[in-house]
Amino acid sequence: MAAGAVIHTFTVQLADVDRGVYDELALRVARHPSETDAFMMTRVLAYCLEYEEGIAFSEGISATDEPALVVRDLTGRVTAWIEVGAPDAARLHYGSKLADRTTVYTHRDPQKLLAAWAGKTIHRADAIPLHSFDPGFVDAAAAAVQRRNTATLSVTEGQVYFDLNGVSLTTEIHEHTLAA
Repeated sequence: MAAGAVIHTFTVQLADVDRGVYDELALRVARHPSETDAFMMTRVLAYCLEYEEGIAFSEGISATDEPALVVRDLTGRVTAWIEVGAPDAARLHYGSKLADRTTVYTHRDPQKLLAAWAGKTIHRADAIPLHSFDPGFVDAAAAAVQRRNTATLSVTEGQVYFDLNGVSLTTEIHEHTLAA
């Protein structure tokens, strides 16, 4: 954790009907001073939407050789490389070669990211999904963030129902394919 980071706690009731995942998550999330609330909220959403045994937040901005989220098996091998925001093509290429699966969650315009990655060498680019949310969803969630947060997140048929500190939001999870 970087000096000056602000710690946010999240208690999340997760009900992901699409994947059959139901759990209560207790998260401690460090927000680096240079990190926006929208980026942090995207990290939290990605954690919940990708939740499985072995998932963990990386050291954050200071960990340049790790994604925002990583899933490791019991031997320590990286099984999932989960990026957040707007990673460059070289990071995606590296992560895709290292892990069984790679995915990206963004709070930015997905078309701009796809354009930036077009023509770049990215290992198994056609197998890397880029997930985005409805415009304004992440910003509205970020506006509701406090130091201590209580949330429920339900996913059914690609639709997310998210209640954060009494603010109810919905969004569709949009999946985009990287061009090879």
